[in-house]
Amino acid sequence: MQYLKIKWLHEFEDEPVLIYSELTDDRSEIRKVEVFPNGDYGYAYDGGIKGTTQLSETPLPTEQEIASDPQFEPRVIAKEEFNGVWEKAVSS
Repeated sequence: MQYLKIKWLHEFEDEPVLIYSELTDDRSEIRKVEVFPNGDYGYAYDGGIKGTTQLSETPLPTEQEIASDPQFEPRVIAKEEFNGVWEKAVSS
């Protein structure tokens, strides 16, 4: 498993500014959390969704490929950090 945090630099009110993904070894998303500018959370997993958040239908690109677009700042995070964000999202 790999855990990814992507900062999305933009000024859209209805799009997330942070995206957290739990990935399989082939980079398919298992769980995802999105944090919006107003502090709201959306999440998705194979058991359901909250808000407009959805799992990607294709494997995610590598961090280097994502970072090649200057509006995205990806970084690998620890499982514990992801799980903390997941718990906040699910309980919100």
